[in-house]
Amino acid sequence: MLKKIVLSVVLAVVLVAGGGLGYLLLRKPAMRAPSDIKVETTPARLVRGKYIFETISDCTGCHSERDFSKFGGPVVEAGCGKGVVFPPELRLPGTVAAPNITPDVETGIGAWTDGEKIRAIREGVSRDGRALFPMMPYAYFRSMSDEDVYSVVAYLNSLPPVKHAVPRTKLNFRVSLLVKGSPKPLDGPVPPPDRTNPVKYGQYLVTVAGCADCHTPAEKGQIVESKLFAGGQEFRLGPYLAVSANISPEPETGIGAWTEERFVNKFVNYRTFAQGTPPKMSQANFTLMPWLGFSQLPVEDLKAIYAYLRTVAPRSNKVETHPTVVPPAGS
Repeated sequence: MLKKIVLSVVLAVVLVAGGGLGYLLLRKPAMRAPSDIKVETTPARLVRGKYIFETISDCTGCHSERDFSKFGGPVVEAGCGKGVVFPPELRLPGTVAAPNITPDVETGIGAWTDGEKIRAIREGVSRDGRALFPMMPYAYFRSMSDEDVYSVVAYLNSLPPVKHAVPRTKLNFRVSLLVKGSPKPLDGPVPPPDRTNPVKYGQYLVTVAGCADCHTPAEKGQIVESKLFAGGQEFRLGPYLAVSANISPEPETGIGAWTEERFVNKFVNYRTFAQGTPPKMSQANFTLMPWLGFSQLPVEDLKAIYAYLRTVAPRSNKVETHPTVVPPAGS
């Protein structure tokens, strides 16, 4: 009798576990049908879309071929939007690629509808219903206003098509199951930010720029909310290592002692690099922070970002952003 009970319990556990695995294997990400919108291209949208794509949201930083022999990894001419496979030094859970997002019909997104593009950007679902790996910051882009995402799509539609096949992202088995839970459909329109309120507009810019994703310590691939903006994430590329800075308003280890002028100039001073030839990359200046793009931010936007960062919780965390000696990965 006891053996039968034990056997029944074991069988029940196996069935439950098997059913749970089957659910994870078969489930689809939460999604809604893409809208049937056809985005009108206007000069104003092209300007705003270029600003979001190349500057504040740095879409080109991931989706373009870049020259990392130079400071900031400037985009290679004719490489904008062609897609790349990320290097193994980033220690990603599998082979992760940023796809070709030019209008090429065969290798890019030329066959996608505007509604499918909008859904991918803000809700994390590909045209074929796959969940996008959340290195694509759709969790932040869901805050992007309707008009801003229309501008991004208008700009994407204006890019010259580049025929460049990029392999599909292939995640480790466990991560591939978990990622299905990342997309979240929007439940209504997203209004434009209030530009008359510097703190609110700064919060909007910081969100669509994904600043928290790099400037917050992470554990098991997830940022630690209690250490928001405290810095400390490591970024490796080849022999180089950079660590994200503490940008919380803590006065000793963050930017709490910075004046608005110092904050703005930190960005503006890189304009000479962006407009000329950046210096050669070295350990002393290696960074994945998109200084070349961010240097083009309007001063008003930089002031708004500063105003918002002054309102976040200060976090004490001393960071050496450019270690003289690069420690081994995982040390």
